[in-house]
Amino acid sequence: MADHQRIHPVQEPEVVEPMPAHKPTAPLVERGSSRSENGDPERQYPPPLRRGIPYEPLKPPRRRSCWKKCLCWTLALVLLQLIILGILAAVVYFVFQPKIPKYSVDAMRITQFNLGNDNRLSATFNVNITARNPNKKIGIYYEGGSRLSVWYTGTKLCEGSLPKFYQGHRNTTLLSLTLTGQTQDAAGLLQSLQAQQQQTGSVPLNLRARVPVRLKLGKLKLMKWKFLVRCRLVVDSLAADNVKDQ
Repeated sequence: MADHQRIHPVQEPEVVEPMPAHKPTAPLVERGSSRSENGDPERQYPPPLRRGIPYEPLKPPRRRSCWKKCLCWTLALVLLQLIILGILAAVVYFVFQPKIPKYSVDAMRITQFNLGNDNRLSATFNVNITARNPNKKIGIYYEGGSRLSVWYTGTKLCEGSLPKFYQGHRNTTLLSLTLTGQTQDAAGLLQSLQAQQQQTGSVPLNLRARVPVRLKLGKLKLMKWKFLVRCRLVVDSLAADNVKDQ
């Protein structure tokens, strides 16, 4: 008996066709960017926190500037000079015991006081002054360039100067000076003087002196100083040959 052969149909393998690849129409990520269609990866996945070292800029070394040093040295020198001057002043005061000189006007004679045809007022005063030096150990050198003047309400009537001389210890010196002067456009001034004399019976005058001197301490001659002297005078009249005794 012949073997019956069974014929099994052979199934052909299925052929799977590959999916056509789609070409992207636009890049998923732009050039130079880290973003994609799924979002910003930095926002979705923040980086882990790291503890950094704080940055501090380097500070330059502290230096005292030149002007501060100069200022400190200047103040120190000024303070030292003040201390030295204070010590010297104390020594002079306790050793020499300085006293202020005294001045007085003993007499004043008006030899000329008239108004000329050119409306100019001419005045000549003869003044006797006493200068007293009460110091026991200090002499006074009266230098040249002194100025003495007589004023009436801000107007200078006449002026003169002191002679150069040396005044010793505890010395009294009598000085006779002549002061002369001329005032322009003095018609109004003369009327004011006459009205003052009629109202009060006297005329107030001011004597001002600016005298350069040098003090002598023992054998030491100090630098030049200036004495400023002011004296108030009252005369009965400014007529010529009027004499005012103090």
